[in-house]
Amino acid sequence: MGWHYRKSIKVGPFRINLSRHGVGHSFGGRRFHVSTTPDGRRHVTVRLPGGFHLSKSLGGRRHRYYR
Repeated sequence: MGWHYRKSIKVGPFRINLSRHGVGHSFGGRRFHVSTTPDGRRHVTVRLPGGFHLSKSLGGRRHRYYR
């Protein structure tokens, strides 16, 4: 069983997300927001009335090289 950690800090319209994988951030409101994960993937989400939402992942992930 693995362990998980997640903490979110709101700074104005920005949100900084801390997890054991790193630091991510997001921007936006209730209907539209853009987020970046700790590994560099970007997601755009649009929420529509009636419970529908559209989500799109932009770009690939950044590769981290460990020595």
